[in-house]
Amino acid sequence: MEPMSARIGQLLIQKNIINRPILEKALSTEKQEPPSRQRRLQQILVDDFQVDRHAVFSAIAQLYAFKEINLKEENLDDTRLDFIRKTLDFCSEEARSKLLSKRVMPYRPSLINKNVLTVLAADPLDREIPALLADVPYTQIEIAYCQYEQINDYIERVLAFKNEFLHNLDQSLQSIEVTDEADVKIDEAALDAEINRSMLTNLIEGTLVEAVRKGASDIHVIPKDGNITEFHFRVDGKLQLWHVLSSVKPESVAAVVKDRSVNIDRFNRNTAQDGFIQRKIDNYHVRFRVSVLPIVVSESTRRYESIVVRVLDDRKVITDLTLLGMQEQAARDFEAAIRKPQGLIIITGPTGSGKSTTLVAALHRIMDATRNVLTVEEPVEYMIPGARQIKLGPKLNFDSALRSVLRHDPDIVMVGEMRDLKSAEIAVSLANTGHITFSTLHTNDAPSAISRMYMLGVEPFLIANAINLVMGQRLVRKLCDDCKKPTRSIDIDLARLVGFTDDELRRTTFYQPAGCDKCFMGYRGRQCITEALLFTPEIRRIILKNAENIDEDMIRQESIRNGMLTLRASGRERIKAGTTTVEEVFGTTVE
Repeated sequence: MEPMSARIGQLLIQKNIINRPILEKALSTEKQEPPSRQRRLQQILVDDFQVDRHAVFSAIAQLYAFKEINLKEENLDDTRLDFIRKTLDFCSEEARSKLLSKRVMPYRPSLINKNVLTVLAADPLDREIPALLADVPYTQIEIAYCQYEQINDYIERVLAFKNEFLHNLDQSLQSIEVTDEADVKIDEAALDAEINRSMLTNLIEGTLVEAVRKGASDIHVIPKDGNITEFHFRVDGKLQLWHVLSSVKPESVAAVVKDRSVNIDRFNRNTAQDGFIQRKIDNYHVRFRVSVLPIVVSESTRRYESIVVRVLDDRKVITDLTLLGMQEQAARDFEAAIRKPQGLIIITGPTGSGKSTTLVAALHRIMDATRNVLTVEEPVEYMIPGARQIKLGPKLNFDSALRSVLRHDPDIVMVGEMRDLKSAEIAVSLANTGHITFSTLHTNDAPSAISRMYMLGVEPFLIANAINLVMGQRLVRKLCDDCKKPTRSIDIDLARLVGFTDDELRRTTFYQPAGCDKCFMGYRGRQCITEALLFTPEIRRIILKNAENIDEDMIRQESIRNGMLTLRASGRERIKAGTTTVEEVFGTTVE
């Protein structure tokens, strides 16, 4: 046993972090590994025996007298982040990459000696750290221990500012000469010259990178009067202004985006167009769906186009149903519905309410190698490993693909949307012939989906017998855990509209957004509120009994008696838990 491993092993036993049998197994693993790839004892304990990383390395830091820094107690403002980026820039690309992968981060000059650099490390005993930081302009390195997860979050914030495409962009754009706005005819040659000279390509590529790193779901490129183009990111469901460009014609910006998009004609400025872009960003392939629409502005001679780019990052897809965060009754009913041998599961809600995410998580829950899983979507949102996702095109449209699915021996089918009688009838037919079928509808709540299917022309007896569950869904922004504040100042009338009783108003602690450097205006992330209408025998009886005039309210009241939370009731539970606000729930639901 090496002296260092012996000391560390004994310390961890003394602190009850591990027991002796685990230590002996870990030491045996360490001894058997080849010298070129030999891991140290502490890393083996974390990797192979799932011992708590922080407990291990915090104990080691104490043993060897490394200072421990808790970033949650530090002020990580833009000045500090800028210092870290500039310090890393002194390192070679290879050294910088190794530092980040090892979770090592320059932090600040020492509080005692400005010539000494304090460095945070998830593993302070890593002997390679001083060599990797040899090029930084400090005479000495002082290593401090910091929890792996904290440094990981810290690195993400630092990298969010590092975008090679946007480097020196402002300086390059300052030299652009704006062409005469009175030109009636667009001079394509002049546009080409402007595009090449202005480094617009870097701006567009940089926008794609930045949107992915900021977790945006959409990029909006909006032309304005006076040669202004605004770039907005939709984050957590809200548009945020990211960049304003005033030195280049909006037609040039649109031309660059269209040039980079597949299936879009740059010179066609009179019709709506749809295309896509694919890029490798941070070593991961990300797809972008591009929508271009001609719009009217006050300058009638100009040919402006609005562009929206949907970011399709498969890393953001939730494949574990439990991570969707459904409330208890909804989760139980949803699980019961998808576990049945056949039937239709419908998710309802407006665009951007997380319907696709829920469907993908449900598919992952029940699909396996023994089942043929087919999806028919237009367009395909996310790649689903293990599913056969049908590729639509000019010779295979949505309707003909659905009809073909019936002959393709499916077990599980996902129909992107029931948009008309044909698609609804095929979905119902699949559900009634021994298949689990998933689909979506655009309705306000779960009961109204039943009326919508009837209005499309589906027979009531088919609706009653085919559907397992209809779930209405919305996404509400989550209050930032780091800065939310309890408040007594709420809109009482609004709270009552959401459904709070006077007793609940007295007993509930309400919170308000504050705002900090980790969130946007007091909110960070989103969570779902759901209305899960499970088809019980009584619900089916109500539909059949009122076949000519389906009574949504009767269905709703019966479901509530069975334990269903309406969307607003689900939202009230989120408010009571202190994770969102009355305004958020009211703004995303209707009575």
